[in-house]
Amino acid sequence: MKSLKTILAKKSGRNSSGRLTVRHQGGRHKRFLRKVDFKRDKRDIWARVETIEYDPNRNANIARVLYEDGERRYILAPLTLTIGQRILASADAPIEVGNALPLGKIPIGTLVHNIEIRPGKGGQVVKGAGAAAVVQGKEGDYVLVKLPSTEVRKFLSDCYATVGQVGNIEKRSEIVGKAGVSRRRGIRPSVRGTAMHPAAHPHGGGEGRSGVGLKYPKTKWGKKAVGKTRSKRKYSNRLIVQRRKPGKHAKDK
Repeated sequence: MKSLKTILAKKSGRNSSGRLTVRHQGGRHKRFLRKVDFKRDKRDIWARVETIEYDPNRNANIARVLYEDGERRYILAPLTLTIGQRILASADAPIEVGNALPLGKIPIGTLVHNIEIRPGKGGQVVKGAGAAAVVQGKEGDYVLVKLPSTEVRKFLSDCYATVGQVGNIEKRSEIVGKAGVSRRRGIRPSVRGTAMHPAAHPHGGGEGRSGVGLKYPKTKWGKKAVGKTRSKRKYSNRLIVQRRKPGKHAKDK
């Protein structure tokens, strides 16, 4: 629908000054940006699924829904969602695929996706094709959710999530096939530093095949490429109950 999409501008990795700031981005096919409703903030109004469509900007499919008041929106299409099915975003919605509810109202063991990290901000995690999280338990004002990465973390019970697993599962096993497919998606080649000229990369140069040959691997601009590169702690670290990497535990502030 024209009212739900706009032309997506292509920057090719350049900033407002025209300087290249993000590598490996180039020309691609023209795309339309679909306005997807991640907030699901149209509450207590039933909607009917009109179509399930391809979206070039994500690996999941999207569904166009028509609300009873006449408004149309796009949402992420969960697995098993069918055309003609009725869905609802409400604290009192039934536990059915496509319905959005606060995490505190969703039973333990339910598969969910499109989860809010902060109430009212809109879904930020578990949005890729085939992704699903599991509600594992409830502790006071928080709900424990196991994410697809196996990380277990706490979300406020007021945060909304959508019931079900994101559809288009077969997308994860798709084989690119040839370089041209990536180029049409706007992805340019990524060249190894050791294959470059010494003036182009710290790893470049040397006779024949050569390794890094430095104290430590470096980026194209000479900064450390290994070890601890980020010192600022994530704001949500205190909400992580079990990390995805074994042997590491969250430290409460």
